Amino acid sequence: MCLILFAYKVHPKYKLIVAANRDEFYQRPTAPIHYWEDNPAILAGRDLEKMGTWMGVTSAGRFAALTNYRNPKEVTTGKQSRGELVEDALNFEGDMKKYMQGLVSRNQQYPGYNLLAGDTKELYYYSNIGQQLQKLEPGIYGVSNHLLNTEWPKVKSGKDGLSQIIHGESENLVEKLMILLQNTDPAPDEQLPTTGVSLEWERMLSPLFIESDHYGTRSSTVLLMSEEDLEYVERVFSNGEESERQFRIEF
Repeated sequence: MCLILFAYKVHPKYKLIVAANRDEFYQRPTAPIHYWEDNPAILAGRDLEKMGTWMGVTSAGRFAALTNYRNPKEVTTGKQSRGELVEDALNFEGDMKKYMQGLVSRNQQYPGYNLLAGDTKELYYYSNIGQQLQKLEPGIYGVSNHLLNTEWPKVKSGKDGLSQIIHGESENLVEKLMILLQNTDPAPDEQLPTTGVSLEWERMLSPLFIESDHYGTRSSTVLLMSEEDLEYVERVFSNGEESERQFRIEF
């Protein structure tokens, strides 16, 4: 997952609203959201190369999602897959704060990441780069491939768009959020971050929705979670075609 926009305890009905894009190489094998055969309580997509996931929920209403921290100079050889962190958070039995605190002692086991985990009552953020556990207050947030709320153009415009949507008419929230996620406008060169990749890559990675010959946005996901239920929608993009899956869970 390379862009997560979310509103926590801002909307009168939905205590957690998430709009997220997963960017990945097109050839990497992936399964769309489904209830996992080996763990039916988890509803999530799955990376079929490492068998982890970038975002998911449980039938009890727990949420977890992850983005990579972009550092092309980082040595990742011998480190574990970040995708297992989301699965572990969803599986954890007990208080989510305890799970997140336990990550502090394992900073070097994974390449750089940002992890969100919690539910409608408590939501936490931790990065093994920033190394500061945060219990999130009500508000509108965004995280891409740097730390939480870093003012990259895609994060700023995404948060602004999310705010406008949830403070506007409440009809067709899912479709409005999907349209926001499919914005392909690149950022001006003077606003691009400097993350160690080439200028060509910075330009290509700057829109909310990424397109190129070999790498881009593979799926867009919207989550609407109230205290009683959740709606989980994933739109997958493959070879110029779209497919969509929708799930509803009542707690």
